[in-house]
Amino acid sequence: MGDKLIYLDHAATTFVKPEVVETMLPYFTHKFGNASSIYTIGRESKKAVEEARDKVAMALGAQSREIFFTGSGTEADNWAIKGVAYANKAKGNHIITTAIEHPAVLNTCQYLESEGFEVTYLPVDENGLVTPEQVAEAIKPNTILVTIMFANNEIGTIQPISEIGRVTKEKGVYLHVDAVQAVGNVPINVVDMNIDLLSLSGHKFYGPKGVGALYIRKGVKVTSFIHGGHQERGRRASTENVPAIVGLGKAIELATKNLEEYNRKLLTLREKTIEEITKRIPFVKLNGDRHKRLPGNINFSFEYIEGESLLLMLDMKGIAASSGSACTSGSLDPSHVLLAIGLPHEIAHGSLRITFGEENTQEDVDYLLDSLVTIVERLREMSPLYENVKRGNQNV
Repeated sequence: MGDKLIYLDHAATTFVKPEVVETMLPYFTHKFGNASSIYTIGRESKKAVEEARDKVAMALGAQSREIFFTGSGTEADNWAIKGVAYANKAKGNHIITTAIEHPAVLNTCQYLESEGFEVTYLPVDENGLVTPEQVAEAIKPNTILVTIMFANNEIGTIQPISEIGRVTKEKGVYLHVDAVQAVGNVPINVVDMNIDLLSLSGHKFYGPKGVGALYIRKGVKVTSFIHGGHQERGRRASTENVPAIVGLGKAIELATKNLEEYNRKLLTLREKTIEEITKRIPFVKLNGDRHKRLPGNINFSFEYIEGESLLLMLDMKGIAASSGSACTSGSLDPSHVLLAIGLPHEIAHGSLRITFGEENTQEDVDYLLDSLVTIVERLREMSPLYENVKRGNQNV
């Protein structure tokens, strides 16, 4: 493989941009003050945290006081869902979500079921979409929260969040949106979209790992998640991770400023890749909606192939991709998302997720396509099932 690396797994994580690292560095060294301290270097750290808060708020169309920093997107999801559930128990115990959420949402909902809450898991269509009508029909008098992801981390499908937001607002139910994959890829305005809570994570848009944020609309009733000191206005205790928060602020500022140009580039790479794979490789299926998807996301299932073998052979050629969510890659089970859109187990096992980022080029796409054609051919030659198909259809 040599030193070649073509990184095509930006949905798992992005690199930290040099400008972001540069902004963070002073807060590791001479600006190391605790943001809760009242002397000068403490106040400098506090000011930096508040400036980052302003940047996140601006990117989302929110107010600064509605932004709370967390340790990750997963923590933000947990806080939003458990926080609303526990704070609104007197009103009801019913939560609505979808079958294709990230494990941070699904596992939190399953935990709440063990605590006596009732959860409805809405099915999705073959493209991974839910409809506002489905949400409206599922809402009951005891419903307190609808939690639906903005865009799916595996198949890239973008949900009709604005329309769902209109339904939840009309019904007087809170709407939480896991926007971890969407921030930095899709324009978001929490007011226009009637979003009550929104989770995001810094490392998905060229910021550092280990920092996220939760938007909580003013007036939303949520319990505190971590108890301790007075940080984050007493709602989320723990000494602030100032360098990471500063990095998150800078990264979201850059991401939203260059959004249109970034999207145009990703769309060009995505469209070329989809067209060429479909043209050059038989027995493939594009998973997710053809157009209502993240600009840099492609998810294909290759019949008669095992996904892990495909990934390993791509890795030997210096190509880093995935078969689904990085958070479930340790599991041998097929993706719950692919099963939910109706793929049989054997085809779901042969999936490949490609997610482009800003350093990818047309040359990367050409190299990927040539490599894929060769690898898929080689793997299928080892498949008895594919041999049977070839015998039955000499045109394959």
